Amino acid sequence: MNRSRTSALRAVALAATGATALALAVMPVAAANAAPGTACDKRNNNTVAKLLDCVSAAGAMEHLNALQEIADANGGNRAVDTAGYEASVDYVVQTLQAAGWQVSIDEFDYLLPLTPELHQLTPQDVVHPAGSFSEGSGSGSVTGTIIPVDLVLAQPRTPVTSGCEDADFEGLDFSGATDIALVQRGTCEFGVKARNAQEAGAEAVVIMNQGNAPDRMDVLTNVTLIGENPDALDIPVISTSFDAGASLAQPGSTATVTQIVENHPQKNVIAELPGANPDNVVMAGAHLDSVPEGPGINDNGSGSAALLEIAQNMSKLKPQNTVRLAWWGAEEVGLVGSAGYVAGLTDTERDRIALYLNFDMIASPNYVFMVYDGDESSFEAPVVVPPGSVEIEDLFERYYTSIGQPYDDAEFSGRSDYEAFILAGIPAGGLFTGAEEEKTPEQAAIWGGTAGEWLDPCYHQSCDDIDNLSMQALEVNSDAIALAVLAYAYSTELVNGVPGVDVPGGLLLPEPAGPEGTFGRGGGGLDGAHGHDTLTS
Repeated sequence: MNRSRTSALRAVALAATGATALALAVMPVAAANAAPGTACDKRNNNTVAKLLDCVSAAGAMEHLNALQEIADANGGNRAVDTAGYEASVDYVVQTLQAAGWQVSIDEFDYLLPLTPELHQLTPQDVVHPAGSFSEGSGSGSVTGTIIPVDLVLAQPRTPVTSGCEDADFEGLDFSGATDIALVQRGTCEFGVKARNAQEAGAEAVVIMNQGNAPDRMDVLTNVTLIGENPDALDIPVISTSFDAGASLAQPGSTATVTQIVENHPQKNVIAELPGANPDNVVMAGAHLDSVPEGPGINDNGSGSAALLEIAQNMSKLKPQNTVRLAWWGAEEVGLVGSAGYVAGLTDTERDRIALYLNFDMIASPNYVFMVYDGDESSFEAPVVVPPGSVEIEDLFERYYTSIGQPYDDAEFSGRSDYEAFILAGIPAGGLFTGAEEEKTPEQAAIWGGTAGEWLDPCYHQSCDDIDNLSMQALEVNSDAIALAVLAYAYSTELVNGVPGVDVPGGLLLPEPAGPEGTFGRGGGGLDGAHGHDTLTS
């Protein structure tokens, strides 16, 4: 339902009774009148009533319009490693600095592979086709002798264990300065073959297709070397076709293998509001980059703009816990910015983070209100859910219940920027309004909108522009985010056991009404484009 700014607010109370418990009663508090003029900019919005009175979809739209203008001026997008993304970073930094936050730039590596090349020099001079960049490959150009490793070139070409075992390299001389191992697809993961070749002394690796079936003749593409082999390699690894591999396997073959990876450092924006307790940090984040196809106003201008609106209205707060907000880069190409940030933290710095809240696509035009399913009541999570995540889910669900807003579960899939945090054991949660999932008639009956259409009809397209938003969803979720950040700024005791202080004015919310359960199994999360599958041989 629509929530009027002059209607009574319902809030949640965190009551201390030995171990802190969540009060279940619902207590209406005095209605807050709209803050006149610039009052919101000048006052300390230290209560739920004050903060929600000031945070608005209209305020978030000011930032979304700015992001649209940036995209318009920079080729229609704000993708990583573009002028549009750099301008987006500048806008966020300037906005936060003007609001009084402590702002820093967290630079991270963004490795951009150039087109692989495979040039056979002898016994014939021929340029062979090379597959796309192999994730986990090292960088470099190597000219040297081809050394075949336990290949099966005659039919039926199965089974093939080439490079799977250390024994495959016995009797082969990799003592030269530039030796290139030629291994064949089959039996074990590509990364295992490449790792074994590197450990045997190879300076480069070529992985040829298996050749035992029509679909295993052409050039290998989308090869990842990460899996059972967990770390990137130090040497260049490229892939090719069976026929190219057979040519390279000729006695006396030499070749040049080139897989160059350039580092184009990118930026996360980090803003901090110091608290009385610097060792208990409440984090919330949203990714700032778009896909190259469009401006990315819902994905994820919506989450970015809501955090900016909240930051401006919380800038005078004197929190108990330190509040840290993040705008991540390179999410759309593999969650690179957030992963780099977490990886760069020391153990002590990671231990200081009480929780992380993620907001990716919170204003989809054909929305469903969803909360990450930390308790796995609708979806069995494909990741380990850190303790405390259930309590975060519970807070968002109580807020939706308090305003009479139906909600559902979103799979706790790890397919957005919270992945690095949960892998580090940090409690996490967040909100989501849908991407390429089709709205069902049941969902349309609950939330309105159009059954049979995507929840975001412009997901990852050029039409994800300023008109690709629901103001209702933006309004409701901006308030939900503001309430959660404010509540945890005062106490995270329910999440990580660290005592805090009461929220001024109290916080009271009812028991959650419960998810509507309209998805059933297998839906409700960000799609696989936000993550990466491991391709094996």
